[in-house]
Amino acid sequence: MSEDEEGTITPELRISQLEERLTEETDRLEKLYVAYKKAEQELEERNAIIEVLEKEAIDKEIDKEGLESLLSNKEAIIHDIEIEGAKTAKRVEHLEPELEKMEEMYTRESARLGRVFEVAEELDEANRVANAELGARDDWYVQHMQVFEQLNEAIQTRYSMIDRAVEAAKELLAKQDTFKERMEEALESVKETAEDLIDGDDDEEESDQDES
Repeated sequence: MSEDEEGTITPELRISQLEERLTEETDRLEKLYVAYKKAEQELEERNAIIEVLEKEAIDKEIDKEGLESLLSNKEAIIHDIEIEGAKTAKRVEHLEPELEKMEEMYTRESARLGRVFEVAEELDEANRVANAELGARDDWYVQHMQVFEQLNEAIQTRYSMIDRAVEAAKELLAKQDTFKERMEEALESVKETAEDLIDGDDDEEESDQDES
């Protein structure tokens, strides 16, 4: 049975129409997605530009405020300088008499310093003489230093000889004491031997008498 005979849409045709419509809708959605991504990218770029412009505007505002503050400080400093200048001018007016007195004192002190310099020169000359004497003393010491060293070595050698002599005397006394002890031991041994011999003879005589 054909479509014309039935006057209705077959399931196959319906599915084909739905697939075609789905393809069209998918294509349309893909185009919309591409357009959306492009718009989103353009929006992000614009937002980035806006952020940069806002930052630049903020920086410019900060620079402006800094310049205004600096200008205000400069005006205040200039004002203070003008005030200090006026005060200084007044001080100069009041200090002019004092300055004249200072000039007189300077003249007197200059004369006094002249005398001080004369004394300083005399002291410097005395110092040079003293340094020359000290130099001569040092030169004499350097020239005779070897003699002092030899004398010191001789004294040290003498002390060493005395120490060795004392040690030798101690060793001799120790040897004499040892020799004396050995002699006393030998004499004691000889004495004991003699006594033993005498006792042995007495015992033999008594034995002979008993046998007789």
